[in-house]
Amino acid sequence: MKRFWIVLTVMLPTFIEILDTTINNVALRHIQGDMSAGIDESTWIITSYLVANAVVIPMAGWLSRLLGRKNYLIFSISLFTIASFLCGVAWNLSSLIFFRILQGIGGGGLQPLSQSILLETFPKHQYGKAMAIYGMGIILAPIFGPMIGGWIADNFSWRWIYYINIPIGAISILMTYLVIEDPPYLKREKLKIDYPGIIFLSLGIGCLQVVLDKGEREDWFESDLIITLSIVSIISLLALVWWELKRAEHPVVNLRLFKDRNFFFGNLVMFFTFVNLFGSIILLPIYVQSLMGYTAFLAGLVLGPAGIVQLLAFPISGRISDKMNPKIPLAFGIIMCAYSTYLMSLFSLQADFWSFVYPRAVLAIGMAFVITPLAVMTVAFVPKEKMQDATPLSAVIRNIGGSVGTAIVTTIIAQRAQFHQSRLIENLTPYDISYQLAIEKLNEYISTKSFLNAELVIYKELIRQAQAIAFNEAFWILSVSMVSMLLTVIFFKRPRFKTKQ
Repeated sequence: MKRFWIVLTVMLPTFIEILDTTINNVALRHIQGDMSAGIDESTWIITSYLVANAVVIPMAGWLSRLLGRKNYLIFSISLFTIASFLCGVAWNLSSLIFFRILQGIGGGGLQPLSQSILLETFPKHQYGKAMAIYGMGIILAPIFGPMIGGWIADNFSWRWIYYINIPIGAISILMTYLVIEDPPYLKREKLKIDYPGIIFLSLGIGCLQVVLDKGEREDWFESDLIITLSIVSIISLLALVWWELKRAEHPVVNLRLFKDRNFFFGNLVMFFTFVNLFGSIILLPIYVQSLMGYTAFLAGLVLGPAGIVQLLAFPISGRISDKMNPKIPLAFGIIMCAYSTYLMSLFSLQADFWSFVYPRAVLAIGMAFVITPLAVMTVAFVPKEKMQDATPLSAVIRNIGGSVGTAIVTTIIAQRAQFHQSRLIENLTPYDISYQLAIEKLNEYISTKSFLNAELVIYKELIRQAQAIAFNEAFWILSVSMVSMLLTVIFFKRPRFKTKQ
């Protein structure tokens, strides 16, 4: 019974933190209009949170040792909850961005701390069950985020996407205080603060996150800002690796964990898995809204049925991963993820609602059979006393994978849509008989419509077709990248856990 309360306690803050990374996306236009902000200005609402979050996540293990894990967890939930309230009452864009930074700082420790607590709560031979529970939180939240955000934005004020965190946060603080205890080997320590490591980490991860989030809008390396931030990020991350491995007495991140073969390849597969997941999650709502005319709520609903599928698939994958070689369900999951995005690459502008739901449901099955066995094998040979160092590294790699996936697909859509538009327009000339016949028929049809002409209608449809082709190409690239991860399965060392520990 105690284990149940521990699971519930750590999953609540994890769910709302990950939910908050996606719930803003569909409500951004409403915030933009209410704050009288431009598109580039309003995107800092998302970027500021992601940067603060990405910087704090890898430091979570070090901060746990410095402050005590339970104390740090309560502090993180409290800051996240208070910042959520402040975001809701923000009076202008600058204040909202500042409060989002605070929210990101508070939320940064929630994912890795929750995962490490779960892994310590369950014996190793039940890691599959533990990671199935954790996987439901980190996968269901991005699915429900757009749906909940769209429904709130369409029916209430956007401010409620932040207010809904307050009661959950308050309950989480109380439950953490009553339920969570630090094991003897994780008591608060007196550590010499690793200032160079913190500086290198903050600059490296922070600049990288900004580059990934702003790169496409700034035309990547045509922008002096992107070039500068990229150089700073590369130099800082290289300096971080050198300092943490060679000089730091109490390193802020434990990079030596990557010497473990399973930990290295597990994080590599996790990176590409989240490239695939976030790439598809970003593209699907945009596709159905911009090309099919769906409302924000309906766009979120396209992702909704996948949540039901995952509620069923994760417990099954957890049980299978505990009973057999985890490599087998991992390979199956990779294949299913790749197949789902391949199905998405076949979308057409005549597709109905369920044609979008089905591939997303297939992806849900694939994610369940990737996340659970992968998490089991990744930390299989990591000692429990180092678990709080391992889970933050996995979390930041997972989040960067999501950011890279988003950056890749948005760039593909922007560039390939222009390419296909220029190719398609080559046939729209006065000398093309089919084009002339279409113009005549359209003019007859819309002769009673004001402010419309046939050329405009055809041009809009051309843009729509060009974008649809670009979307299909982006999905296909995601599918190929996921298939490539099958090769890594052979490098994992199979964990052999005793049934009783």
